[in-house]
Amino acid sequence: GCARDWDGLTCWPRATFGEVVKIPCPRFFEEFTSFLQRNCTQEEYWSEPFPPYTVACGFDEGSSKGPEDQKSYYSAFWRVYTAGYAASVTSLITALIVFAAFRKFHCTRNYIHMHLFVSFILRAVAVFTKDAVLFADETMDHCLMSTVACKAAVAFFQFSILANFFWLLIEGIYLQTLLLLTFVSNRKFVWWFIFAGWGAPTAVMFAWVLTRIHQQNTGCWDDDENGVVLWIIKGPILLTVLINFIIFINVIRILVHKLKSQEGGGSHSSHFVRLAKSTLLLIPLFGVHYIVFAFFPESTGLEARLYIELGLGSFQGFVVALLYCFSNAEVQTELKKQLCKWQYQEYLTFTHKHGALSRETSPVNYVTQLSLLDKISPKRRTSVFQDGVTTV
Repeated sequence: GCARDWDGLTCWPRATFGEVVKIPCPRFFEEFTSFLQRNCTQEEYWSEPFPPYTVACGFDEGSSKGPEDQKSYYSAFWRVYTAGYAASVTSLITALIVFAAFRKFHCTRNYIHMHLFVSFILRAVAVFTKDAVLFADETMDHCLMSTVACKAAVAFFQFSILANFFWLLIEGIYLQTLLLLTFVSNRKFVWWFIFAGWGAPTAVMFAWVLTRIHQQNTGCWDDDENGVVLWIIKGPILLTVLINFIIFINVIRILVHKLKSQEGGGSHSSHFVRLAKSTLLLIPLFGVHYIVFAFFPESTGLEARLYIELGLGSFQGFVVALLYCFSNAEVQTELKKQLCKWQYQEYLTFTHKHGALSRETSPVNYVTQLSLLDKISPKRRTSVFQDGVTTV
């Protein structure tokens, strides 16, 4: 029969002589509702795909969006999300150092922010790792590649995605708890949040890995998954997105009520501006943008999905660090105080060194030293005494 074959776009499974293999268009194209077919010929060679990719997968030969154009487009998009994740990692690590360095910021709210920052960092590192392991070599045969390293890279990627969504959910739950309860026992909740934020993704990943090993241990675990394997990962993610969106709507409702009660006689424009600012601050923290395509098939609006979930999502960590650390008034005040303290210490060190140096080289200081020598020198004292006697 015919062995597995990677034609540069699709992995064709092993087939017996005379067998016709039918597969859907790959995800590389935006429209893949049609199917491709190949026949295992008598010479045990694969026939050319029919209908051709140009016909079956949503474009024609005259289109400017052929396979090479698609490849160039996704290559440019790869550069965009790589830059986004790099900016996110840099800003998030800096924000972590700021929160950890100052004891003033050691509180439950910032502890939760720090865990969310770590989940964003893991997500970015997982994307870089997956790209390096699976897509660094363009000549790699994705049909035959099935190593422990590539499976571990995909599993780490899935875990980081899960952890990130769970920590977005915990941020939403904690914020709603603060708005609803007048007193929150910080120590009581923080360990439960940590356990849920890292424990739940670990349990889901353990179930996914076991199911993959026993039911669909093919390739690098990055191929199309069957129903059970797919929903082990997708189910919890959709649940967190849905719950967080409900919490987001409820938090906005609570904020509207509080704004009206605090400013009963205020203008509507003032209410609207404050509410708009609060809403824009909460969107990246809750990951509200994920609700747009959460409950649609992955083939729906692939290009728009890439812009929203991968393009904007890659900069989400940067935006969160900017809004909840660098733009925070308390953080700015503390950093300014620390900067002034360092500048004052540098000034004291500078004046101390240069003051000591000037005293050593000053003419006044030299004359003073001579007068002191005159006072303590025996010869000088004798001559003065003799001069005094002569004068008398």
